[in-house]
Amino acid sequence: MRPDLSDCPPHPSTLLTRRAFTAQSVHALLTFSLIETFCRSELFAASVNPQMANWLKEVNQLAQGLKGRTLEQLAWQPKIETLFRQVDLPALLKFIDFDQIDKRANPPKNGAQSIRFDYPQTEGAPAKLAFGQQIFALKKDRSVVPHGHNNMATAFLILKGDFQGKHYDRLGDEKDHLIIKPTIDRKFVPGECSTVSDYKDNVHWFKALTGPAYIFNLHILDVNPGSEKRTGRLYVDPHGEKVAGGLIRARRLDHEEAHRLYG
Repeated sequence: MRPDLSDCPPHPSTLLTRRAFTAQSVHALLTFSLIETFCRSELFAASVNPQMANWLKEVNQLAQGLKGRTLEQLAWQPKIETLFRQVDLPALLKFIDFDQIDKRANPPKNGAQSIRFDYPQTEGAPAKLAFGQQIFALKKDRSVVPHGHNNMATAFLILKGDFQGKHYDRLGDEKDHLIIKPTIDRKFVPGECSTVSDYKDNVHWFKALTGPAYIFNLHILDVNPGSEKRTGRLYVDPHGEKVAGGLIRARRLDHEEAHRLYG
């Protein structure tokens, strides 16, 4: 008869083998975890371009100067346009994680979708921004409808797609109309930009020629603290009455009509 060994303790050599196996397994798991953490941090560090952090810092400094009234609007426009033209577009797209923005974009049938986003927290980037930002996503033939601004400065940078961009100087305000003059009417491609201030190219209108198309927008509010005009958009119909001097008497529109006509 074979003896019953079910209650016999394992041989010491067996215990050593199990302990060694357990210790080796734990060591292996810890090592893998540390390597994985290291790799993730290295990948993250590699993904944060210090040049982009510095670019964002310079953009923010201009916004601070504008809000603090140490930089005039007409001086801010060429400076911010220079920074926008100098930016490495592929690096910017990576910096803002454009792939994720593109995945969650759902442009409407009419007008543009406004997508909010955050910048990565990294050394050299400003902790607090003096401007707001968003990305407009549009389908082909849809528009950021024609509008002007009160007490605002804004800048556009084309990220993806082609646009027909139009700007107008706002020369006079009437109760139901704005007197505007065409200043820009051309195709804009990725990497190109334009700006708006209370004094130059105040009315703009961008229509997507391809789709989906994306525009990076930054905006600075309350650039004229003493202004009696409410900060915000003024929708207009640029296909208005043509008057002397190449001017247009453009009818004021509300949000719904502007998007019905031009969205």
